Amino acid sequence: MLLDKPLGLSSNDALQKAKWLLRAEKAGHTGTLDPLATGVLPLCFGAATKFSQLHLDADKTYETTVRLGVTTTTADAEGEVLARRPVACSVGQVVEVLDRFMGPIAQLPPMHSALKKHGKALYEYARAGQTVERQPRHVVIHALELLEMQLQGDAPFLRLKVQCSKGTYIRTLGEDIGEALGCGGHLVALRRVATGPFEAAQCITLAELEALSEEQRLARLLLCEALLPEHMRVTLSGQDAGRFLSGMRRRGAWPDADAAAVFGDQPHALLGTAHVKAGELIPSRLLSPTEIQQILETQA
Repeated sequence: MLLDKPLGLSSNDALQKAKWLLRAEKAGHTGTLDPLATGVLPLCFGAATKFSQLHLDADKTYETTVRLGVTTTTADAEGEVLARRPVACSVGQVVEVLDRFMGPIAQLPPMHSALKKHGKALYEYARAGQTVERQPRHVVIHALELLEMQLQGDAPFLRLKVQCSKGTYIRTLGEDIGEALGCGGHLVALRRVATGPFEAAQCITLAELEALSEEQRLARLLLCEALLPEHMRVTLSGQDAGRFLSGMRRRGAWPDADAAAVFGDQPHALLGTAHVKAGELIPSRLLSPTEIQQILETQA
């Protein structure tokens, strides 16, 4: 299910609410959004949780507002103010700095993040007033678009649209852009508008989900294969499908492929994922007969 996560709710709290509304036994999400952030949060239920890890690698697109001239302890509006500086940059300087952040960049993960060090989340150290050593992470900014800008007045800001690789910290990006402009900055708004092939226009809010009947809620679920859009499709019939489900390799005239979504034909149903090498279909992740039956019942 594609959820439009509301402001002020953690990703896990949003997941638990949707899980309760759908009466799901097993659930997970495909990439955390901070409570400050809103937008696209794909939720996986039942069999789909087996493929949620694949979607964590997807590129993400965000719209964000960076308040210039003020830095905070968390690089966003939830933190305490560290410093205030005048904003004296020009439009030309803004454009030049944004160009500098395009492509591969290194980011130092923020202390207020869920990244772990010695088995403990960084934010736990931060809350205790401690700073620990962190290694820079290499990410890619595919596109960085200036949507709106105000450099004068009491609250100067930049509104940006960012398309980036997995693992990018938008808070850190905003903070680094502010530093490069000589005035500092922090995030005051963040919205994820796309993750992989999924866009905000396809999402449903928790309030909208709550207002639906149980049957209507189930109708908002996408099929598991929606998580596998770039996988080569392979369809097996009869005995081949059964043997594949038991973990056996199958032979056929398939081209080599790193990732394949494998279906049975009677009835048409996703069986799992595999890869193909030298005409051999090698199972990767398999669904159980119970999970396949649940998918078929939901489709019905």
